[in-house]
Amino acid sequence: MTTTNTRDGQKLGVDGLTDELRRAISAGELAPNQRLIEADLVEHYGVTRSVVRTALGNLAFEGMVERLQNRGARVRAIDVVEALEIVELRAAIESLCAWHAATAASDEQIAQLVAIGDRMRVCVDEGDVEAYSECNRALHDLVLEVSGMRIAPTIVNRLRAQNARFRIRLARTRNRPRVSFPEHLAIIEAIRDRDPERARGAMAVHLRSVEAATREHFVDGD
Repeated sequence: MTTTNTRDGQKLGVDGLTDELRRAISAGELAPNQRLIEADLVEHYGVTRSVVRTALGNLAFEGMVERLQNRGARVRAIDVVEALEIVELRAAIESLCAWHAATAASDEQIAQLVAIGDRMRVCVDEGDVEAYSECNRALHDLVLEVSGMRIAPTIVNRLRAQNARFRIRLARTRNRPRVSFPEHLAIIEAIRDRDPERARGAMAVHLRSVEAATREHFVDGD
């Protein structure tokens, strides 16, 4: 295993390792129920055992990792009920962020949103689900950034990380990009037109669609 002990040339500390593990969980690189062995993390990231323990404690507090008595830690696996609640919470927060984004976006940021929409269209036409999923993440991240809100992005990113398993599986579902692309396009167009109420509504519609699809594939589909 290659050691990964720096970020931008700096040795990782507690905050850096916490961020790296959170990102890996959110991206699905660390799977639900996967054991997080301290010795392996020490070797991989080139940090001390104390840094690893503190970072795992941070993630346990966030609900992304669970401690196992006498067995270390593992990535916490949520059930579908929690997944649906997470999407509902995201809808409330991200709709507000979309409202703020429509009032605060610069011309450059709007151009970035439109460019993501253009890439999404190509991904849909080519059937590239993985690339579409990356664009999806980039779009939501940019809306959070453009909103200028300080606390909301942290909360949303933690929610998305906890929901990684269901989110990633849903994104790879057949025809899901074709369903979600018009919803994403409506968000982009509302922010481009600097229409906050329309932006808020478009984000709410999109995440209600995510909730319905989650329920269909993981509840009704069982």
